[in-house]
Amino acid sequence: MLTRVFSAALRGVDAMEVTVEVNAGPGDPQLVVVGLPDASVRESRERVTTAIANSGLRWPRTRTTVNLAPADLKKEGPSFDLPIAVGMVAAADGADIPRLDRCLIAGELGLNGEVRPIKGALSIAIEARHRKKRAIVVPLANAAEAAVVAGIDVFGVRSLREAYDFLTRAQELTPTAADFGTAPPAPAEELDFAEVRGQEQVKRAIEVAVAGNHALILIGPPGSGKSMLAKRIPSIMPPLTLEEAIETTKIHSVAGLGLGAGVVATRPFRAPHHTISDVGLVGGSTNPSPGEVSLAHHGVLFLDELPEFKRSTLEVLRQPLEDRKILISRAAGTVTFPANAMLVAALNPCKCGYFGDPKRECRCSPREVENYRNRISGPLLDRIDIHVEAPAVEYRDLASTERAESSAAIRARVVAARAIQTARFASSRRGRTNAEMSPAQLKAHCRLDAAGQDLLRLAMTELQLSARAYDRILKVARTLADLAAAETIAPAHVAEAIQYRTLDRNLWR
Repeated sequence: MLTRVFSAALRGVDAMEVTVEVNAGPGDPQLVVVGLPDASVRESRERVTTAIANSGLRWPRTRTTVNLAPADLKKEGPSFDLPIAVGMVAAADGADIPRLDRCLIAGELGLNGEVRPIKGALSIAIEARHRKKRAIVVPLANAAEAAVVAGIDVFGVRSLREAYDFLTRAQELTPTAADFGTAPPAPAEELDFAEVRGQEQVKRAIEVAVAGNHALILIGPPGSGKSMLAKRIPSIMPPLTLEEAIETTKIHSVAGLGLGAGVVATRPFRAPHHTISDVGLVGGSTNPSPGEVSLAHHGVLFLDELPEFKRSTLEVLRQPLEDRKILISRAAGTVTFPANAMLVAALNPCKCGYFGDPKRECRCSPREVENYRNRISGPLLDRIDIHVEAPAVEYRDLASTERAESSAAIRARVVAARAIQTARFASSRRGRTNAEMSPAQLKAHCRLDAAGQDLLRLAMTELQLSARAYDRILKVARTLADLAAAETIAPAHVAEAIQYRTLDRNLWR
């Protein structure tokens, strides 16, 4: 008897429907799995047969062939256990199961028949809706995540027996309702900018960077608070929209992070160690998976001690900084991962950290200083919109009892500026922030008056800035105008934007 069960395979952050065909025919009792399965799928033979036996069900005692179609799509992971088991039991019973055609099924099986969590449940639910399926059957731990997708019923199951009884109408299950509060709650003591003493200029630069989603680099001596400031950036970012939450959850789910935690409700903050590999940062490997840049999608990617990262690792950031996505090409095909993260980098001006410090002597030789700086390429620095110095904090600031401005107050201004940008780019498919403006949008929304043009022309000539720096200055100036709720870019906005491109020149000369 031939039975068909519908499932899905992950490709990047998306899923593609897979038809699991189970045929029980004459021949010696054995189970054969074909259709380009990887090792974990081939190993499902032992898991599936044992799980069926321990669930009180039976499978065909003849030659059973399982075909995963389409045959040219590689099938990876244990999520095919449940659909294969359901197909084998249905083939053994010889019964017609109407719900099989209307459901998409995915889940890993334990030897006792337990259904375990899988990666990419949200992507699978989206594919099921696209294929006009009425329902999806997934592990109970993944049900809250998949239920975010509207227009499709999500049934979470605990065991193979429960799944099969539901499909045969021997048992009814209640669809899982969408719950956007299933993400882990924020810590009780959230990091707040009110705890930061001094560094007002740096706080201003951070506010501008977050308001326009601009890349930011902090340069200063050890102990000046660069890492402390960076860790508080999520506290002033706007809340995730539903669309952003779904995109972020898809990536984390495919990567196997937070399985069973539901929807990602807070903006991610990723701070990889400087020993990370190229693949770990941007994604890849034989079976392409998201890297840290993609895991920080709609959040913050913080690279502390930037020169300590391998230069080759840093150079792979060029594409995501420009395109807000990562394209990974392998022999089996091409996969695209979203990478719209706000890059925040921190570094010392030299190896000892005190080059240019007015109070402490730098111990580095000129050659050591030069070698340290050369670890970061000019083209990469040129792609970072805002460069700001974080000087050592003065004693009077540290000893001050006056409470600094809170994250809530800063966030209110950021949200207002983002709202202006959302309205401005409502009809655009490219992005919703100033940092993502296309050349055409730059020309339309960043017009300067005569004074602003003269100021920018002088900066370009005297500072020998690149064409890319010209665009970056205009984008930052537009954000400064948005923070001031100004329709046009004033010369003062241009001057401040230019300043954010020149601070590093004073430190690195």
